[in-house]
Amino acid sequence: MLELPVVSNTPKRAKKPDWLRVKLPIGEDYKRVRRLVDEYSLNTICQSGNCPNMGECWGAGTATFMILGDVCTRSCSFCAVKTGRPPEYDEDEPRRVAEAIRLMEVKHAVLTSVNRDELKDRGAEIWYQTVVQVKEQSPSTTIETLIPDVRANWDALDRMIEGGQEVVSHNMETVKRLYRKVRPQAKYDRSLEQIKRTKDQGIRTKSGFMVGLGETKEEVLEIMNDLYQNGCDVVTIGQYLQPTKMHLAVDEFVHPDVFAFYKEEGLKMGIDFVESGPLVRSSYHAERHL
Repeated sequence: MLELPVVSNTPKRAKKPDWLRVKLPIGEDYKRVRRLVDEYSLNTICQSGNCPNMGECWGAGTATFMILGDVCTRSCSFCAVKTGRPPEYDEDEPRRVAEAIRLMEVKHAVLTSVNRDELKDRGAEIWYQTVVQVKEQSPSTTIETLIPDVRANWDALDRMIEGGQEVVSHNMETVKRLYRKVRPQAKYDRSLEQIKRTKDQGIRTKSGFMVGLGETKEEVLEIMNDLYQNGCDVVTIGQYLQPTKMHLAVDEFVHPDVFAFYKEEGLKMGIDFVESGPLVRSSYHAERHL
């Protein structure tokens, strides 16, 4: 019988434990990043996703840029990004993102986007052009792209990942049993296939998921093994935090010791790099994965 750490469930809307407290954004570096983001009319998942690490990352002069607008065609029950029918995308966005990254002197850039299911190519051309232009303006900058579910449009996937980025990430978000509840417009096996197809192109792959949504520890081990079996090199595990009262409630606040256990087990499976902790998000300390 597998021995696992025991953590009791946390009552709904309970007070956050001390290990989830973060510092408020301060400092000149934070202000400089904020100014550039506003000046170039850019979107960041740091803001749209209410990321708890925004102060730390922006204070260090880094940010995760969100392309293709800030309105998503999906309605995932955990996500704070706006949902609806997106407006037309800005064809000049790749240039503006690349210029901002150059001015910020970013060493490792993370790019992500909303889902654009209404587009025939899922936004793949804008993805490709953004990576290419960042590389042109900042040749020494390494790039991680956190791409959405292409809904089995594998031609779109190929275009998204051929710009020269060093890491391609696609988040699973949760365990298989909870997909209908957490990601109603996504499919667990389809996301795994997307990761496998990316790995088959010889690219370093990455994925992330949340805990605290009602999953069991056995299910966490299962998703890590599924990721390993489908060629995922880097896995991030973080605590789910309810962005608004309209989103799913937190089922439990997972103790840091359990996160440490998940990291140890993932490494034992053969995953190259596991970032596991209450405040871990997809792009948190992303430069370490290289």
